[in-house]
Amino acid sequence: MYAERWGLEPCALPVIVNIAAAPCDTLDFSPLDESSSLIFYNVNKHPCSGRQKKARILQAGTPLGLMAYLYSSDAFLEGYVQQFLYTFRYFCTPHDFLHFLLDRISSTLSRAHQDPTSTFTKIYRRSLCVLQAWVEDCYTVDFIRNAGLLGQLEDFISSKILPLDGTAKHLLGLLEVGTERRADSTSRGADLEDPKEAEEDTRPFNALCKRFSEDGISRKSFSWRLPRANGLVLPHHKERQYTIASALPKPCFFEDFYGPYAKASEKGPYFLTEYSTNQLFTQLTLLQQELFQKCHPVHFLNSRALGVMDKNAAIPKASSSESLSAKACSLFLSNYVQDKYLLQLLRNADDVSTWVAAEIVTSHTSKNSTELYIFKDTIIVFSFQLQVNLLSKFLLIAKSCYEQRNFATAMQILGGLEHLAAWKILPAKIAEIMEELKAVEVFLKSDSLCLMEGRRFRAQPTLPSAHLLAMHIQQLETGGFTMTNGAHRWSKLRNIAKVASQVHAFQENPYTFSPDPKLQAHLKQRIARFSGADVSILAADNRANFHQIPGEKHSRKIQDKLRRMKATFQ
Repeated sequence: MYAERWGLEPCALPVIVNIAAAPCDTLDFSPLDESSSLIFYNVNKHPCSGRQKKARILQAGTPLGLMAYLYSSDAFLEGYVQQFLYTFRYFCTPHDFLHFLLDRISSTLSRAHQDPTSTFTKIYRRSLCVLQAWVEDCYTVDFIRNAGLLGQLEDFISSKILPLDGTAKHLLGLLEVGTERRADSTSRGADLEDPKEAEEDTRPFNALCKRFSEDGISRKSFSWRLPRANGLVLPHHKERQYTIASALPKPCFFEDFYGPYAKASEKGPYFLTEYSTNQLFTQLTLLQQELFQKCHPVHFLNSRALGVMDKNAAIPKASSSESLSAKACSLFLSNYVQDKYLLQLLRNADDVSTWVAAEIVTSHTSKNSTELYIFKDTIIVFSFQLQVNLLSKFLLIAKSCYEQRNFATAMQILGGLEHLAAWKILPAKIAEIMEELKAVEVFLKSDSLCLMEGRRFRAQPTLPSAHLLAMHIQQLETGGFTMTNGAHRWSKLRNIAKVASQVHAFQENPYTFSPDPKLQAHLKQRIARFSGADVSILAADNRANFHQIPGEKHSRKIQDKLRRMKATFQ
């Protein structure tokens, strides 16, 4: 493998630190030694021969020590390079990291071509390999938003490297097409070696390390059920006018994001009855996938500093100009400006949940004997068949979602239905889906790597819940990042990188459903209409069709159901 050809043995790593005398070498770092800069612990391996073999696992290191370890012989194959690229912002800025790499290139460039086997050549070539992996994997989070960093790298390649090494010309090409490369990850993979030497492995460097989140992990499994049918086919109801304007703020995210789609001709909730469960599931999945494909593993790190909390707390708007609370202390270095795309994902999830609840509480049709309970501060009952049909439809959509591993939309629908308890009115098999969704939620919360269980599941398309993934990473971020001697706990950073790496793993295997532009336009328009709405106010707007009932009796029934649901995992 090309990148591994230029690795150094541990005894040679001090050269990485001392090879130049640039300002970045003054990062509080003494000459490289295991006691102060890199801390390992030994483990015993049992190879096939039966003999025990000791291996060293990196446990902690200073910032410069961790950067120097990028040059170790097995850094790519062991996944260290990719883990570093995801997590270095906790202890180093992109500017500092680029300065480190360019400093090593400058110090070895003139001597790199004298002896192909020399340490100088290895440092120079490995520096280019790491730089390429960084651009390929993190262009959207580190370079596209930082014109100064991008310009510095382009100028350095043009003025310093290319006059002496024309083989590095492709790095400029990577920078020029960086935004398009994420949309077609299979086309990435320009190597730094001669074309004759590249036949053995033409994959991009970042693809070499992604096995670390897949191999050697024993996880819990969940008994997935295969989908049986497309769901209910409900009769079409003639639309009737209703007033909800007082409850609807101006949509903030969906109209801006979807543009003209949000201006599509208005359709009420009745259009949902015109489509099968499978049609709605596939198009909602494609809409969610469109958003998910634009995110990056780094977006899920340091989310507490963005104001992201548990699901009972309000999600801040991505467009908000208000400063974050002083309590939201960033785990990244203070001068690093974090991308807030995660807030857009969470705002989208919140909008879908609001839309689900709003479609149900604002729908109208003739009265009958059924009952639906809404509980928040009080419990309300109303008696309309359309609400029952819509609730059943959404439950069946959610079931299709989690069975096909679209956990994002499944949890969004669950979030919208959690304010709606239909224990009495729905057929038993339909009502049980709510308990299944609760069980799926418990399963997703139980293990940060549960979706990577088994190769069969990893080969299937998956959309994780953005909020639950962020919460898992927040849990890993809890506690100190540094040891008493100031070294950063690499074991902690490695675990964070393993969980975050699922994002790229899932993005590489997308759903291939056929899009339905008309249905997608209707869905976008309806979601945008209810964006930011208060469901309790929407319900109050329709209070002429409501009557309150004593809450104690029905609260007891709800609690009984919840206890039975929890018992399935005990």
